[in-house]
Amino acid sequence: MPAQTHPAERLLNLVIALVNTAGRMTKEQIRATVAGYGDAPSDVAFERMFERDKDSLRELGIPILTVVGSGHSDDVGYRVDQEAYALPAIELTAGELGVLSLAVQFWQDKSLRTDATRALTKLRAVGSAPGGTDLVAGLAPRVRAAGDAFGPLLDAVQARQAVAFTYRAANTGDVRERTVEPWRLLARGGGWYVVGRDRDRDAPRSFRLSRIEGAIGTVGAPGSYEIPADLDAAAVLAGRGSEPVRLATLALRPERASALRSRAVAEPADPVELADPAERDWLVRLLAHRDVVRVPFTGSADLADEVAGYADAVVVLAPPDLRAAVLHRLRAAAALDAEPPAGGPVG
Repeated sequence: MPAQTHPAERLLNLVIALVNTAGRMTKEQIRATVAGYGDAPSDVAFERMFERDKDSLRELGIPILTVVGSGHSDDVGYRVDQEAYALPAIELTAGELGVLSLAVQFWQDKSLRTDATRALTKLRAVGSAPGGTDLVAGLAPRVRAAGDAFGPLLDAVQARQAVAFTYRAANTGDVRERTVEPWRLLARGGGWYVVGRDRDRDAPRSFRLSRIEGAIGTVGAPGSYEIPADLDAAAVLAGRGSEPVRLATLALRPERASALRSRAVAEPADPVELADPAERDWLVRLLAHRDVVRVPFTGSADLADEVAGYADAVVVLAPPDLRAAVLHRLRAAAALDAEPPAGGPVG
């Protein structure tokens, strides 16, 4: 016997048929032409199946109209109300389309790459400006590929299902099996992390996806734990390792470095008042057309990489070790662009 059509597939077939009909479709036409209704063994079974499907579609918000023929009152047909079913026109500003383009770039190395690219292609067809990325130029995502662990962990978070994986610790290099109840996936400092409850330690922990080795396995049944309602995943991640959370004082050009601005915390004290007297004149000139913000960070190397990417749009005022790290990167980049002397290559 041929396999029966799944009810969800039959519903989709019915919607497609009623949307594309020129006028209306009678029950006889639906039973004869729409895949899935031929499975009904009798007229009574077909009637029950069709009435149940109509009710299901209407509950989903799909407007099924009953159309009576002009000649006979019992000549009844059905179609979808196109005006009520169609989505309104989508109007995207140049900035909105630019942000969506950045989102697609962000997912280029992830499991949603194909879906994200297809969605952006459709949105560009209705966007108000094909060059809509101009307003967000320079805000390229700075997150490395998540690797093969991202997809299974995302599924586990959605299913609330524990996972087991092999993990290499950053500080000691020890490799051991971990059993974790994943709560959230976060992108921080150029990499991806999973935050969750480590069952072995019975405490919240974070794990960098790039340090996960091999495949990820599931443990137990879906829905086996609850994600804390008051979860602050960023706070859990900030507590990783032994590095304390510090504050960087940065001078930003107006309307630049939006990613840093979004992470800014309390207003800093006047940097001119705190500076060495010999540097005050320089600071006054620098800050005449800049905004001063304070951004929390743990690893100076990660923040130095990010700040150096903004070039002269961001100047580090404090702490000194972060400023030195950024200057080291900028000088190395400038040396790469320098022309070799006439006598030979740069030593």
